[in-house]
Amino acid sequence: MVTPIRAVIDTNVVFEGLTQRGGPAGLIVSAWMAEIFQACVSQALAYEYEDVLSRKLAPDRWARNRLVLDALLHRAELVSVYYSWRPSSPDPGDEHVIDCGMNARAMVVTSNLRDFELASLELQLPALTPVDFLKLLQAEAGS
Repeated sequence: MVTPIRAVIDTNVVFEGLTQRGGPAGLIVSAWMAEIFQACVSQALAYEYEDVLSRKLAPDRWARNRLVLDALLHRAELVSVYYSWRPSSPDPGDEHVIDCGMNARAMVVTSNLRDFELASLELQLPALTPVDFLKLLQAEAGS
């Protein structure tokens, strides 16, 4: 049995994927919906998805996207964060993403690799851009 790719999708990728269909982030959201990879989400990250979307989207657009977000979260593995590796990022808002990735033994997919450089170096937490993650999914599908 093939082990699925495990990934924590940063909020910036989820937001872009739900609001700008067709680009790399949109393809990742579609792949998540199709369960092509195993998305891993902690309670803190799920809360952040909801918080950012509800604040940045108009109420009617948020109502539509909330249904999609609920479907994505239903397909995700809920990760319990038993240990924290703080500080591992210059952006304190990314610490829970790192904690989720480390506790889930999963890579992080983000549009902001700079904030994950320290975690990548010191913790060996893989961090990929959306484009590189799509290339990895494509390579796995071809093997």
